[in-house]
Amino acid sequence: MREYLQLFWTFAQVGVCTFGGGYAMLPILQREIVEKKGWATAEELADYFAIGQCTPGVIAVNTATFVGAKRKGNLGGVVATLGVIFPSVVIIVLIAAFLKSFAHIPAVGHAFAGVRAAVVALIASSVLKLGKTTVKNLPSVGVFLAVFLLSVFDKPLEAAFPAVAFLFGPVTYVVLAGVAGLALSLARKGGKGK
Repeated sequence: MREYLQLFWTFAQVGVCTFGGGYAMLPILQREIVEKKGWATAEELADYFAIGQCTPGVIAVNTATFVGAKRKGNLGGVVATLGVIFPSVVIIVLIAAFLKSFAHIPAVGHAFAGVRAAVVALIASSVLKLGKTTVKNLPSVGVFLAVFLLSVFDKPLEAAFPAVAFLFGPVTYVVLAGVAGLALSLARKGGKGK
């Protein structure tokens, strides 16, 4: 029971920082799960982020489910998931109850602007940490640059190729990156075998 409470409490602390749709939680997850608790390695957490990005739902919630399931099976996954969403539910209910009363106050608008800037900084920090653990060699740099360029220029590509515009999006990029990673790995192994 103690481990389930620890799972819930750890992910509830992470869930308090839900700003940014889950991405702002990535550096916090890195610190709590890898550095403090040792519940996953940096590589495992990067894998959870990648899978969490490909599956429906918020990336931090999906990651909490994966980590909880790894620690304590299916029930651990449920407990970790409940932990990470609990603060969000409470905060959203409170904000919904009072936002109309305070939204017009300039200080509230300025506070939200500051929070948005902090979210960008947290996401950037997360990207840098993930990059250090995953973009380690020339092929992975090539995959990273290809997906980065596709995601930056996806709107012009959609306009230029309207018949296949549905192909330009995160799911396609992740699938193509997975295929490229597999192909590059097989090519490396084939080259070593000769």
